[in-house]
Amino acid sequence: MAQKGDVIVVEQRTGIVAGSWGGILSTGAKVRGIAGVISDGLVRDVDEARGLGFPIYARGSTALTARGRLAELETGGTVQIADATVQTGDYVIADGTAVVFVSASHIAAVLDTAEQIAARESIMSKALMEGMSITDVMGADYEEMLKR
Repeated sequence: MAQKGDVIVVEQRTGIVAGSWGGILSTGAKVRGIAGVISDGLVRDVDEARGLGFPIYARGSTALTARGRLAELETGGTVQIADATVQTGDYVIADGTAVVFVSASHIAAVLDTAEQIAARESIMSKALMEGMSITDVMGADYEEMLKR
């Protein structure tokens, strides 16, 4: 069902120590142009996915396969990832620090705010590199900006 550019989101809350995603799936997804995978469970073959340049984010990793341990319940439905309810068509932004889901109805406002914060932080970094003190750079206006 996933199309080129999509991110596959997997909910795996059984508590069973087995991979909800692995190397063969990563290879198949990469070949189809899938943008990455987010799993609220464990995954296998993380190094293989990285070697493919295929982004994979998960709660952890395991060597145990899902074969005989896990069964797929549904495809294309709503999933629960931590405290976030994720639906088909939602957006995801992920890096080594966090995974954030944004509903399609809020994406424009979230991106606008994120771009404002990134621009401000770029100016702050430049000021630090030019010798300004961190106390001056991290003034109250920055904290107020983050509250919005």
